[in-house]
Amino acid sequence: MPDNFLSTTYYGNTVGRWALALVIIVGALVVGKALYWVFKNLARALTARTKTKLDDIVLDMIEEPIVFALTLVGIWYGLRTLTLPEAVETWIGKGVQFLVILNVTWLIARLLNALFTHYLAPLAEKSENDLDDQLLPIVRKGTTLSIWAIGIIVALNNAGYDVGAVLAGLGIGGLALAMAAKDTVSNIFGGFTIFTDRPFTLNDRVRVAGFDGTISEIGIRSTRLRTLAGTEVTIPNSTFSGSAVENISAEPSRKVVVNLGLTYDTTPERMEEAMAILRSIAETAEGLEENVLIAFDAFGDFALDILFIYYITKGTDILDAQTRVNLEILRRFNAAGLEFAFPTQTLYTIQQEASAAS
Repeated sequence: MPDNFLSTTYYGNTVGRWALALVIIVGALVVGKALYWVFKNLARALTARTKTKLDDIVLDMIEEPIVFALTLVGIWYGLRTLTLPEAVETWIGKGVQFLVILNVTWLIARLLNALFTHYLAPLAEKSENDLDDQLLPIVRKGTTLSIWAIGIIVALNNAGYDVGAVLAGLGIGGLALAMAAKDTVSNIFGGFTIFTDRPFTLNDRVRVAGFDGTISEIGIRSTRLRTLAGTEVTIPNSTFSGSAVENISAEPSRKVVVNLGLTYDTTPERMEEAMAILRSIAETAEGLEENVLIAFDAFGDFALDILFIYYITKGTDILDAQTRVNLEILRRFNAAGLEFAFPTQTLYTIQQEASAAS
């Protein structure tokens, strides 16, 4: 009975042949899984003992494509044991060719990404020029896209598709695609504007579209900004080309405006003394430029106003410099007996004595 059952024919093949094909396919999957375990554990343990990182990088990049390739070969061999219609065999052959070429493309793309990550990126970080840090992510993405585009075209061509007709069809639909992707195109042109005009570079602090933070990555379509709160914001590049961008890092110095108010009983001589103290502080404080503006500029509602403008040199900690200057002002004014005013009102009342009616 079992022999008769194995000899039974279904769709041009006996049950025994179907079972053999299934065993080969399942075996290929099991072998692929086992091989992946070998790469993941034994092979990596061996490469970890060597001094160079090259073997670790190559192993990490090739293990998955190789396992996929061997599994694909096993599945293909299992299907070859069957007697299938010519159309199905042709379709399987073209499908296998398509997947093999895509697997090779995947392997090349992984190797190039490893090259960018482990070799080119560290070199770019060591250089003093920020241009390579900006261009490297774009070159990496462009190279990856180009490799995959070539791989897909070659795979389709080997699978029997007329790639020329496909590209011609894409050309006809290009106008509709451009209309649908006009925002993407404008973002790409905005990215080129950033690289040509260079309104900012990596690690610059900028203000744009209501956001204030440091540029962490510049891409083809968008730019990432790390805000002062620590969150990351992705801003389309078209925003930079269509909005005002304030580059805080590019400022030659930080202007600080201080308005001080002294009480109205301060004499002219004491006002001159207060302004002399401010000038002395500006001359002796660390991290300030020589350009200082001091003026008795207004009779305020509650105080005699002194305008004090100074500039913090680039590279100096701004908050630390402001703290030092403010503390020195407080110490020197208190020591000199100069009183700061605050909103006060003096009310005068008139008391009238009511005469008693006699």
